[in-house]
Amino acid sequence: MATVERNILPGGIRSSFQRFIQTETSSGVVLLTMAVVALAWANSPWAESYHSLWHQSVRLQAGGWLLEKSLAHWINDGLMALFFLYVGLEIKRELLVGELSSVRRALLPVAMALGGMIVPALLFSAVNAGGLGSRGWGIPMATDIAFALGVLLLAGSRVPEALKMALLALAIVDDLGAVAVIAVFYTSDLVTSHMLSALGILSLLALLNYFRVKQLAPYLLLGFLLWLEVLQSGVHATVAGVLLAFSIPVKSKLDPSVYEEKTRASLKAFTEVSRITDHALLTDGQQSALHEIRQIAVQVMSPLQRLEHALKDLVAFGIMPLFALANAGVTLPSD
Repeated sequence: MATVERNILPGGIRSSFQRFIQTETSSGVVLLTMAVVALAWANSPWAESYHSLWHQSVRLQAGGWLLEKSLAHWINDGLMALFFLYVGLEIKRELLVGELSSVRRALLPVAMALGGMIVPALLFSAVNAGGLGSRGWGIPMATDIAFALGVLLLAGSRVPEALKMALLALAIVDDLGAVAVIAVFYTSDLVTSHMLSALGILSLLALLNYFRVKQLAPYLLLGFLLWLEVLQSGVHATVAGVLLAFSIPVKSKLDPSVYEEKTRASLKAFTEVSRITDHALLTDGQQSALHEIRQIAVQVMSPLQRLEHALKDLVAFGIMPLFALANAGVTLPSD
């Protein structure tokens, strides 16, 4: 694979592309670029094609079971659940060992989130008191976490990690609070059977934790089923991403000290074999040593860290820009 990549991409282009992918700022640039494209497209002579694209119907079918949504809904309710899963993983990690690990630090973003929900709702109610729009007080309560994070990432490494984590915690608490408000005050058709099924799946996720299951596959399978049940319950499906994130284990299979010991042994075996051969290709013994190092490297990372690492580029360069493209196309009237 490495040989193929070297043949396809010249060294300068390859290194530039790698630097682009590795720079946090670039994900913010891509997000805002897609927002500008959406805004321009929605106000161009081709505006009808923009709106018709996101209203295209997409089906998910298995036997007699059918789930049909517009493309925009699949992005906002489906892909954004993965975004909230990623953000939830970051928050959980920071709550345990990072910037939000103390009660004093964690209280600040929670207080900010509550203020960001209550004050806009009060202002909206004051302006619209007694009018037709008075029941819309819940509209300004939610923070658009994807755009908030994208704007923050534009500053790259100049933004302190504590500020980034505070914003993430603020936005996720704010969004969950807004979803709760919508579920309680604005949803008239909550489906009890799906709510109970979602609670049952959460119980199974808790059992996986109790029995110290470290493989990600069972969590992801139950997470998908949880998302389906939440989606059909009447509650916003992105809540499933956060709930799944907080069920992912944080302890690894392998203790770091054991990892170091095993890695040293494998490296020693690799080195000893390389001393007795001058071949350019790796021997079976060397390949076996490398395979062992790869295996124990996976085991020393916690399931939470593995999943967070796997989602990072997908979220930054796939889900967030697509979300912006699908939602930022606001039609501006000519006047």
